[in-house]
Amino acid sequence: MRYRHRTTVVTALGLVLLTDVLRVFLPSVITIFGQAASTPAELLGAFALGWFVLALAVPALLRRVGGRPVALVAAVVLAGARLAVTGFPGGRAQLWLATAGLVAGLCWLTAVAAGSNRPVPGLALGLAAAAVLHTVSDTWRSPWLGGAEVWVVGVVLAALFLAGQALPAPPAGAGGARAWLLAGPALLLAGMVALSPAVARTAMSYQFGLLGSSPAQGSGAAVAPLFGPLPIAVAVGGFLFAALTPPRRPVGRWIGPVALLAGAVLVALGRGELLLPAVLLTAVGLGGCLARCDTAEEPAPSRPAGVDEASGLHRAAGRRGYAVVGGMLVFAVAAVLYYAAYDLGYPNGWVPVAVVVLTAAVALSAGPVPARTGPVPALSAGPVPARTGPVSALSAGPVPARTGPVSALSAGPVPARTGPVSALSAGPVPARTVPSLPPVRTAAWATALALVAALTVDETLVAGNREGPPATVRVAAYNIRMGFGIEGRFDPDALARAVGRADVVVLSEVDRGWLLNGGHDTLDLLAERLDMPYVFAPAADPLWGDAVLSRWPLAAARTRRLPAVGAPTGAQALGVTVDLGADVRLAVVATHLQPTPGQEPVVQARAVASFALGYAAGRPLVVAGDMNTEPGAPGFAEFTRAGLLDALAAARPLPTSPADDPREQIDHVLVSPGLTGADVVAPRGTASDHLPVAVTLTLPPA
Repeated sequence: MRYRHRTTVVTALGLVLLTDVLRVFLPSVITIFGQAASTPAELLGAFALGWFVLALAVPALLRRVGGRPVALVAAVVLAGARLAVTGFPGGRAQLWLATAGLVAGLCWLTAVAAGSNRPVPGLALGLAAAAVLHTVSDTWRSPWLGGAEVWVVGVVLAALFLAGQALPAPPAGAGGARAWLLAGPALLLAGMVALSPAVARTAMSYQFGLLGSSPAQGSGAAVAPLFGPLPIAVAVGGFLFAALTPPRRPVGRWIGPVALLAGAVLVALGRGELLLPAVLLTAVGLGGCLARCDTAEEPAPSRPAGVDEASGLHRAAGRRGYAVVGGMLVFAVAAVLYYAAYDLGYPNGWVPVAVVVLTAAVALSAGPVPARTGPVPALSAGPVPARTGPVSALSAGPVPARTGPVSALSAGPVPARTGPVSALSAGPVPARTVPSLPPVRTAAWATALALVAALTVDETLVAGNREGPPATVRVAAYNIRMGFGIEGRFDPDALARAVGRADVVVLSEVDRGWLLNGGHDTLDLLAERLDMPYVFAPAADPLWGDAVLSRWPLAAARTRRLPAVGAPTGAQALGVTVDLGADVRLAVVATHLQPTPGQEPVVQARAVASFALGYAAGRPLVVAGDMNTEPGAPGFAEFTRAGLLDALAAARPLPTSPADDPREQIDHVLVSPGLTGADVVAPRGTASDHLPVAVTLTLPPA
């Protein structure tokens, strides 16, 4: 493998490992270091940011020790930490292993940046490969589950990465700082929107799953979609095409920045039905912005004194090192600012827009993209025009014109080059000595097409009625804390076991792709395990809210936002009709009340009760979820005052929170008169920080 190709592949593999480590580190900060809401958001942010700030010392370390030993040691630690987090899921070990992997990854990335001035192909392939791996591993198996196939993939990736890193790197020329500066913003935008399989699936569930919800209410319900993963295949393909095909015309330099900005604005609007175009626009726009920076700045004129030239190259390496550290700081600061808003209560839609503006400004400042100095794309159909420009940033002289095609699929021979091709050239160079990107681009397209083929068959859940309406329905309510247990382990299988044999499941704190939580679609993972279709309604934003799953068909979804009453995280009420067959229907309302700390959710409870009774319109009614109020408290009294009954009353006391030492009963199932409850349980477990509650309801006679 040629030098530049090897550098590209090693960069891509390292970025895949770093992305996996980040998907464990970020939720570990919240669920292990912070225990979710029990730690101030400011302290969580300081802990997360501190490790990124440490990377500012790495460029100075490179000057003292040298880039190669730092890169090699950091690569070993990164690969080892990535494998170790799979072997130690959950607990303090997971937090500190992920932290060690993050610090090593930042050191490795900085060392690589110092020694490479053409990072865009490696960055683009790394982001795309991370998205592919995240998709085919069901968005969680790769870093969280220690099965045999997961270990094999992890060991192979780590071995290839370390083998490539151990080989000597090619000398780097000047420039490349702009491209490295975009590494952090690109990682953030790809994980939040552009290349997130969870967000792509959620986008499809909004676009093709609205069930009569009113856009005027500012919130739409979403159902399990057909071909849910397909958009991520399109997004990956569009991203790779844009990133590896620099624009040739002046107008083309604006396409990437404009598309990226348009996608960010759609994200900032916070509407689920806009997620799909947001994913596709940000993917193509991000690739276009990277392509704009896929050039090395022109070197300073050569000087007789070699010392001066070497000094210039050292300064360029330092600029690249600080650029990548600065870009990763943008990643960390923007992530903290965006997600801390859900604890501190300020608007956060401007955060991705600000990152996009920075990305677009860097891309546009790169200037026009010069004619490509390497061979033409592998699919070129004709000869290559004469080239008269320098071959590389450090070229000692111009390259004579080429008169024959140089494509990888060329049918004829390629004339030898008779001029020098780099500053290290010792004499005439045989044909095709300058590394090219066609193999990279061919591999990229093969990856994208394989992903399309693999994902066009979607396991869409289809519910059907049983033989006649049932006499009883078992209902469970569960706050799943985005899928993370008390020890910080993400385990959808444990969540499914905790729900047990329920027929209707009401979920609170459902995450459908937050980068902060690892980019998982927790709802889809749980629906697959329970073999149930679902309806989802957003509360905080289109990716976080409440859901209802059922063994029977769901219909007539309605959502209503609840008064904020000063709480930073939004709240809503989701009404869904469960079709039990033979014209028997059960109205189910899911909610998660969000009072300000130390206060009762009186206003929200009153709003939910009013909405639920109006939605049921005389049909049997169930209202369930995390109410953040205990039996007899003022908030709970609003439900009983509206005529609803406590279906769990016979089993009191029934504490549900916290899961490892339950002291409060804040998760409830309330029903309309005529429904009677039996077999009430709150099974113990630590798959979440709450315990689920379940009750068997006897339906009134038809």
